[in-house]
Amino acid sequence: MTWLEKTREKLKGVPKRDLPGGLWVKCDGCSEILYKKELEKTLWTCPSCNHHFRVPAMTFVKMLSDEFAEVDREVISADPLNFRGSAKTYKDQVRQARAKTGLNEALLTGEAKLEGQPYWLGVMDFGFMGGSMGSAVGEKFARLGERALTTRRPLIVSSQSGGARMQEGVLSLMQLARACVRLAELEEAGVPFISIMTHPTTGGTTASFASLGDVILAEPQALIGFAGARVIAQTIRQELPPGFQRAEFLLEHGMVDRVVHRKDLRATLSFLLRFYAARDRGSRGA
Repeated sequence: MTWLEKTREKLKGVPKRDLPGGLWVKCDGCSEILYKKELEKTLWTCPSCNHHFRVPAMTFVKMLSDEFAEVDREVISADPLNFRGSAKTYKDQVRQARAKTGLNEALLTGEAKLEGQPYWLGVMDFGFMGGSMGSAVGEKFARLGERALTTRRPLIVSSQSGGARMQEGVLSLMQLARACVRLAELEEAGVPFISIMTHPTTGGTTASFASLGDVILAEPQALIGFAGARVIAQTIRQELPPGFQRAEFLLEHGMVDRVVHRKDLRATLSFLLRFYAARDRGSRGA
């Protein structure tokens, strides 16, 4: 008898009204029914198939840092095009996203420390309008990059995004180039940028800063790409290879440096931060 079957057997005589809701979740990878409190212990990864659940930005921040102080929370989206969709205005969509996530924008930024090593951290949240990149996200990214440049501390950004935010039109697309310019300044100054691609990282986010890390890490089976697989297949009129646009496929073809299980991510980042700190001390000594 499996653990799940034993649990069900125990619960047979318990009235349904006495069982609190929201305690279980179905794995998208293997369809196993999992207890949420156990999932928290495994950093929201399935113990059966290693599927990495999508997590809110603040949860990911806690995984990647010992200390975190948010910056630039006042930077919020405007509505430059007075955009209105079929059902809601852009302002309504932003308002609902704030209530749902507790964030002011799709990118959470702050000053962080991991095992004594200071750095600047940005984490995108797919729950905030699909982690889309509008002018406020671009501004927060640019400011975070400027802080990294001024302090010469590494910049780490975790991506989880559907791409540019269409409600802001060309102003959203401008942020892609803006982020790349900031990263070019960091590269020229020798300040490291570590990019973490989680599921999904697509569209303009992939086409801009997420693919420009000095080190690019990806979570297992993360969907990473620019256009959708069906669009690509129809455009080139070819059948796409198995695993196309998944992290492991990109690793095999040199697009990412390492696929890292979430349980190993802290140790990997700690090693990289120590490496860059030692390199910085060595260059100053020389």
